[in-house]
Amino acid sequence: MMRKPGSMKGLEDLGRVRLSQNFFFRDFLHSEIADFYRIPNIPEDPDLAIEAGRRLCKDLLEPLEATFGRLHIRSGYRSPEVNRFGNENKLNCSTNAATSAHHIWDIRDFDGCMGAAVCIAVPWMIDRYRDESDWQRLAWWIHDHLPYASLCFFPKLWAFNIQWHERPKRIIQSYVSPRGILTKPGMANWEGDHGAFYEGFPALRS
Repeated sequence: MMRKPGSMKGLEDLGRVRLSQNFFFRDFLHSEIADFYRIPNIPEDPDLAIEAGRRLCKDLLEPLEATFGRLHIRSGYRSPEVNRFGNENKLNCSTNAATSAHHIWDIRDFDGCMGAAVCIAVPWMIDRYRDESDWQRLAWWIHDHLPYASLCFFPKLWAFNIQWHERPKRIIQSYVSPRGILTKPGMANWEGDHGAFYEGFPALRS
């Protein structure tokens, strides 16, 4: 059992925890909010954060990186304090309740479920596509190949939140044109093969 780090050495030890073949906990600790406003970005429950982070990395990030090459991590873990400050100061953070089992890896959601999310960009996509709506290509590829819980795409760099969760809802939404819900259970486009959207994409690697 790992306690909340109370020293620099303790935080170093947490950062050295290997979550998967290519990812360590330290990869997800950087936060512009935490750095600029000097708020420690440290989990209250490291064991839960590690467990959720491992599922995120092994089930989603590793196959993405194996298939498309290096991923750019924009925002990973957020402590409750960092996220609350970001929400209260309109810094693009949802409430802590909405962010539990998402960017806040060490708090379960209302249903007691575990989850974790990260915001990433995929350089492979940026190098090959230009149209504003091209984010849908990657969204449908992920939908057809990976056990994601939710995806949310943003305009800059086509960065997106990708979530692992014990009870995945498999919803894709976007703040890029076309904005709104791309798909969710019950919509006509949710099932079936969407390969026409991502023709020319590499095959899934693991």
